[in-house]
Amino acid sequence: MSINHIETEDLRRMEEKDGLILQGCGGELQEWLDGINEMFTENGILKNGAKFQDISAFEYDGLTCLLYPFEGVDLEIGKLAVWRLQTHDTFGGTWLSDFVPNRLGGFIGEPAPEPEKPDCALIGQDGNIFNLVGIAARTLREHGLTDQAKEMKDRVFASGSYGEALCIIGEYVNITDTEPERKPSLRQQLKETKTAEPSARLKPEKQQER
Repeated sequence: MSINHIETEDLRRMEEKDGLILQGCGGELQEWLDGINEMFTENGILKNGAKFQDISAFEYDGLTCLLYPFEGVDLEIGKLAVWRLQTHDTFGGTWLSDFVPNRLGGFIGEPAPEPEKPDCALIGQDGNIFNLVGIAARTLREHGLTDQAKEMKDRVFASGSYGEALCIIGEYVNITDTEPERKPSLRQQLKETKTAEPSARLKPEKQQER
């Protein structure tokens, strides 16, 4: 296992890749690599004995951030999407594919227009899926994306799980909240942070027949 130190400009050259970015990672970086592997294994996010072997550290806006690349890692992406939403206040989790266009001006070799996906503050909202999709649809309509709002709702209500529904919403809006604070140590946070099932923390309801 290794930790590579990179610059934000290196992230802009990763247009063909994706991964999870955690922001405000204080303390020993090896502790973050080992701790996330342990946490994700316990919560069924990492499958079939998979582990993150190589991660990258970089500085952004005065914070130490870590990139956990998805390449070559067996992940349950729906569970990861739920975890990211539930723990955003603690870990500041975001996708590489969202971070680069919205924070760094886009990938190198691509034009840098305004972000395609509007920001939508879903973190901290009532986690009922009907509530979340309603807020996201309203945001899209406010940005003149009425067709995308309808398409997103149709896809969400046809999805097979809560995690899949969150992933679909994330394709249309950039899920946001307040800026993460610098955290001193992962181990200290793990003592207080446990990933609950969606029914315990987000409480989605069954989809009604439409």
